[in-house]
Amino acid sequence: MLKNKRIIKFIAMFVILSFGLVGCAGNKEPEKAAEADKGTVKILYVEWACASASSHVMADILENKMGYKVELTPVSAPLLFEGLANGDGDAMTTAWLPVTHRSYMDKVAGKVEDLGPNCTGASLSLVVPDYVTINSIAELKDNKEMFDGKIIGIDPGAGLMKLTEQAIKDYDLGFELVEGSDATMIAALKGAIDKKEPVVVTGWSPHWKYASWSLKNLEDPKKVLGEAETINTLVRNGLKKDMPEVYELFDNFQWTLEDISSAMLMSNAEGVDSKTAASKWVAENEAMVNSWLPAKYKK
Repeated sequence: MLKNKRIIKFIAMFVILSFGLVGCAGNKEPEKAAEADKGTVKILYVEWACASASSHVMADILENKMGYKVELTPVSAPLLFEGLANGDGDAMTTAWLPVTHRSYMDKVAGKVEDLGPNCTGASLSLVVPDYVTINSIAELKDNKEMFDGKIIGIDPGAGLMKLTEQAIKDYDLGFELVEGSDATMIAALKGAIDKKEPVVVTGWSPHWKYASWSLKNLEDPKKVLGEAETINTLVRNGLKKDMPEVYELFDNFQWTLEDISSAMLMSNAEGVDSKTAASKWVAENEAMVNSWLPAKYKK
């Protein structure tokens, strides 16, 4: 009988301890879950080399340095701005101002927040291989046959395409602007260079193509494509209140043409995907990345 009482007492103590342990775990687990679930940051970008590189770098920092989930969504140029204004995205890193994307900015005035330049000295141009004998946009008119009357462009919604169409009119070139993408433009450029044939493409700096081939920008005496621009970071209205740490990161984000060019080169290395390249760039530029991070994440 005494033995049975001891057994019952032991079982009772075991049950009590078990509930106590479950209770502790139950109290801590929601805290861990809450800490882990910081929310999802939605970054919008167009599949241009500069936009892809900067967007993937920011995504890597948010995920691996700050513990956020990130959705990277490629969109067309108009939807880049509209999506941010509608709250479908939280941030974007490649608004070219004051000329290239001015028309898009006008449409979303008051609906997005401009955090200012993350890079300065950017520019647009029409580009030819350095072996091509002409030096200005105006000279294209008298050399139409040399280029088969075509300027190889990128996606139709890009601000650069609109400005190139204006250049064709202002310089009375009579050329066809061929729509495509960054990738198809690069393919046409490479194909022509491999055969040492003339080609003229829409171009912008920063871009990794300048490090890959010997190119020259055609002079633009009428300044139709504008002069030096800044690349700005935009966020949706309300991000500062909803995700103050994320807002601070994007607000601190600044780099040079050399920095973004190095990130683009990594992204376009053979056999390297954008995510892997971004992770490598972040690891190799720890001091700069650290300067962008909110105080609690700095090393």
